[in-house]
Amino acid sequence: MSAELFAYLSYGDAPAALRWLETVGFEVVRRQDGDDGRVVHAEVRLGGVVLLVASDDAEYVTPPLLGRSTGRGLYLLVDDVDAVHARAVDAGATSVIDPEDTEWGTRRARVLDPWGQEWSFGTYRPGASW
Repeated sequence: MSAELFAYLSYGDAPAALRWLETVGFEVVRRQDGDDGRVVHAEVRLGGVVLLVASDDAEYVTPPLLGRSTGRGLYLLVDDVDAVHARAVDAGATSVIDPEDTEWGTRRARVLDPWGQEWSFGTYRPGASW
């Protein structure tokens, strides 16, 4: 079976979120706006990563995972954790884990973007053997 995974995020202010993503290093490769100025669909790319972005389009709110506010986010494999973290913070993100070396021999950092979405950056490649 063949499969690919693409993440998507919805934001209350998707145009501002797209500007933030561009500041961090993503390129907007596709964007469709509605007549009301909302982002109906957008795609941003950073290297081989493609992320789908849109304006909030539903009236529900997802609850915290098992009463916790962490545990849902995006992990971005990067070469330079410190540089990506610095760009994210300079663009308005809040650092929750400053760049650090891990006990398993990689580097990582974590931020909350200006809308509270959790982003992790690291040099660990998921799916690779230890």
